Amino acid sequence: MIAIIDYDMGNVGSIQNMLEHLGVDAVITGNHQDILKADQLIIPGVGSFDVGMKNLIDRGLDQVIKEFALKLKKPVLGICLGMQLLGLSSEEGTLPGLGLIDFNNVKFRPAQELNLRVPHMGWNTVNVHGMDPITKDVDHTYRFYFVHSYYAKCNHDENILMSADYGMEFTAAVKNGFIYGVQFHPEKSHHFGMTILNNFARLSHV
Repeated sequence: MIAIIDYDMGNVGSIQNMLEHLGVDAVITGNHQDILKADQLIIPGVGSFDVGMKNLIDRGLDQVIKEFALKLKKPVLGICLGMQLLGLSSEEGTLPGLGLIDFNNVKFRPAQELNLRVPHMGWNTVNVHGMDPITKDVDHTYRFYFVHSYYAKCNHDENILMSADYGMEFTAAVKNGFIYGVQFHPEKSHHFGMTILNNFARLSHV
């Protein structure tokens, strides 16, 4: 079973619906014990960095996520804002992130300089870096749906799982062991996103 964290930061129902379409049991919950009993954990999110972190902290979910990932060593997937919260910090806010992956979130300045619209919104292809179970069957023809003004700037190349181009090459997905983050919305990316979620659902404990 996959637990989808409910912390009032996004449309969690669409993620649950896609997982159920794939035949995967998924529950939307903010209950600590229900989360810790799950096999995998998804952190969704739409909105601002500081509000997202504050909502996690106020509910004690920041510590639950860390216990799930670091102590229980079970797979975690952050989506959009959920991915950004996995990092160290964001130029969008002042609160520290969860610190589970070594990156900082920065604004799309080169895109603005090239008169590209920010936020980066719409479909984009990705480049996969290396081999990983979550990117099985994903190739250069896969397109994903993005909506974001900030992107992850990784301090170590080994944490870059996918990249994309928007006036510059930027990190589209990150990883640290079995902790993953995708900047795009797999639940809005049709069969391309289904591949990512299906691969994640098949991951076992570290």
